[in-house]
Amino acid sequence: MLKLYFKIAWRNLLKRKFYSFVSILGLSVGISFTLLIVTYIWGELQVNADLKNVENQYLIQSKWKKPDIGLEITTLAPLAKTLKVNYPHLVENYYGFEGYTSTISNGDKAFREDIQIGDATLLKMYGFTLLYGDRQTALDQPYSMVISSEQAIKYFGKLDCVGKSLTVESNAGSKKSFMISGVLGKVNTNSVMNLLSDTRIPIFMSFESSKFWGIEKYFAWNNPYNVGYVELKNGVNPATVTQVMAKLIKANAPENISANLQAYLVPMKEVYLEANNGIVKKTILTLFFVALFILLMAIVNFINMSIGNAVTRLKEIGVRKMLGSQKKQLMLQFLAESILISLFSLLISLILYEVFQPFFGQMLHKKIPSLLAVSPYFYLFAILFSVLIGLISGVYPAFILSNLPSIDSLKGKLKSIKENIFLRRVLIVSQFSIALFVCVGASVINKQVNYFFNKDLGYQKEAIVTLSVPRDWSPQGVDKMERIRDEMAKLKEVSQVSLSYDIPAGHGGNNNAFYKMGQDSTQAVYIQTITTDEKYADTYQIPLVSGLYFQRKQERFQTGKIVVNETAIKTLGFKKPEEAVGQQIRIHYYPQPFTIVGVTKDFHIASMHKAISPLVFMNVRDFPFFRYLSFKIQPNNLAQSLSSIEQKWKILMPGSAFEYTFIDDTLQKLYQSEIQLKKASQIATVLSGIIVLLGILGMVSMSIARRTKELGIRKVLGASSISIVMLFLKEFVVLIAIAIVIAFPLGVMSMNNWLAAYAYRIDLSWQIFATVAFGFSIIISLFVFLQTFKTALANPIKSLRTE
Repeated sequence: MLKLYFKIAWRNLLKRKFYSFVSILGLSVGISFTLLIVTYIWGELQVNADLKNVENQYLIQSKWKKPDIGLEITTLAPLAKTLKVNYPHLVENYYGFEGYTSTISNGDKAFREDIQIGDATLLKMYGFTLLYGDRQTALDQPYSMVISSEQAIKYFGKLDCVGKSLTVESNAGSKKSFMISGVLGKVNTNSVMNLLSDTRIPIFMSFESSKFWGIEKYFAWNNPYNVGYVELKNGVNPATVTQVMAKLIKANAPENISANLQAYLVPMKEVYLEANNGIVKKTILTLFFVALFILLMAIVNFINMSIGNAVTRLKEIGVRKMLGSQKKQLMLQFLAESILISLFSLLISLILYEVFQPFFGQMLHKKIPSLLAVSPYFYLFAILFSVLIGLISGVYPAFILSNLPSIDSLKGKLKSIKENIFLRRVLIVSQFSIALFVCVGASVINKQVNYFFNKDLGYQKEAIVTLSVPRDWSPQGVDKMERIRDEMAKLKEVSQVSLSYDIPAGHGGNNNAFYKMGQDSTQAVYIQTITTDEKYADTYQIPLVSGLYFQRKQERFQTGKIVVNETAIKTLGFKKPEEAVGQQIRIHYYPQPFTIVGVTKDFHIASMHKAISPLVFMNVRDFPFFRYLSFKIQPNNLAQSLSSIEQKWKILMPGSAFEYTFIDDTLQKLYQSEIQLKKASQIATVLSGIIVLLGILGMVSMSIARRTKELGIRKVLGASSISIVMLFLKEFVVLIAIAIVIAFPLGVMSMNNWLAAYAYRIDLSWQIFATVAFGFSIIISLFVFLQTFKTALANPIKSLRTE
């Protein structure tokens, strides 16, 4: 019997080719987009899922009463280890690390690499496998390292390189050979190796090598910039460990830290999703609802066309009933047709998936697996999903058609169908509402992302290239880098060069406690501090409000000078910039006072998610910490400028990696999630438009087919072609107006909620909604006009003969 249902369904599909084509195409678009989104979401949800004992793994994070004291994702350096040592009945294992970058070389192959200097527990705690080396002992010895398989190929051209050495450069400029003790196997993205960078795996070294890096003193309770993880014993309540951490902090940390810090545990399953104010989670939810809306629009299309197409099947239904067919059998017949259409749509959607998978992965900056690489469960899910869509799409039309009275059906009367015209209009309105909502969302997201890149950031970002430099933080190292800076500045392609620890890249340096002379140190305010040379403001063209940027040109360096921004002036309690210049302030743990010699205008060194924060500039000679050279180059020939800089770099710094980045590219990474959302919303807008137009194509075509004789009579009685067109158009105009009333308030609420995450954002002006409404109305009206105008011009005699 089931075979017979599908056989008849196949014949009906072939008989109604146009209806079948429109239905299958609409569903294919919806299913393919949904499968791509579901694959992406599944991949995001699997981050950290394959870590050993992940249910008991936690990241220690920090909540600060004064937010500028420390970071959220880091904690006090000794905390994780102390928990394991003092409370072994609660904590099974621990891991902590300090993050660095340095130049790693093998002969003439030199690259800057991210490095994790951490506990030897890493491999055993998380179950990471080694292709070569012993996981139990790989990080036990000083001056040993574990590298990834990609790094093994990059430096040695082969995977089996255990026992070989790479040369590592320290922050003091010294170099030492580190022996490779392990080569990692395949590692999926996780919040241990990729916490600080999701693009590449770092090199792993043990704290046993801390002397080489000069960080022995960093393993102290006054260092809040260490990353710490713990694995709890089975059955241990995280709240218990949180209470223990509070006691340890109170007993060991300095008063200014213990009074402001609340350490808490975040499950490893949630770390990735909740990072950066939950941006990944928000992106997942947004894309999920976008995919759901697109799919619902495709389903609405199918339902509308199924009911609308019923006029051609009235006599068939009546004959079936008179011959003894039961309502159940008719419902199964129509459901079989619906499922068959859905399965055909799935086949086409799999082709579309494979065609658009590379583009989609590039858009989201995530690898979307091809059909050859997906799990067998993917196909099982796709088939069940398709059948479910078929059932959902077909159940209502099947119910309506199977309930048509036998006599009315045989006479071809449409009373039963007309009774459902209200429902069809409701479905069209819901489809239009979704499409308008998606268009509004895409417009607002597009404007906000454009605002990020068009807003005056307070500094010049065009034609600025940053170069990572070796970190010899000794006085001699500073002198050497300043000499190199000055040599680079002599290049004709370079107008300015600056040495600094930070660039406008979304994150700044450490925070220090500042207070005015005469104030008690307990009144200190924590302010973000970055170290630069005296050329930083000129290179980035940061305007000065008052005073100097450290010193005048050609003036000799004088210690003890600082520069602040306008927000820092207010934070420190000064009323005007001029009042602050010349005043002395103190910094915790520094015996000598510092003099404010200049005030800059506020500028965006971080992203626009947050308001501009107070900022203090320290001279790199007073605080010998640096990471970048920033070059202001000639914009008319970037390739030649970069080539000249590289050639000069190889002469001045032989054996050092030459890795540069444009500030524009750095800003792109800063708003990567928003750019992904922008592209996804644009695709969703196009797809929703396609589905809406397909629906209108089917609905208008079937409406014309039903009303052919009526249209002929109207023309014979004197109706003009325009009045015939308006007959169809006015119904859609009313439906569009109703959809606008529904969609726009929802768009205002949702977009206001989305924009609330940004300190600097666009206004939801009426122009955005007017443009969407006008554009949508014009497209729909034009499409209806093109479909109906040909019919309006047709010979009425032929129309009257059709029925």
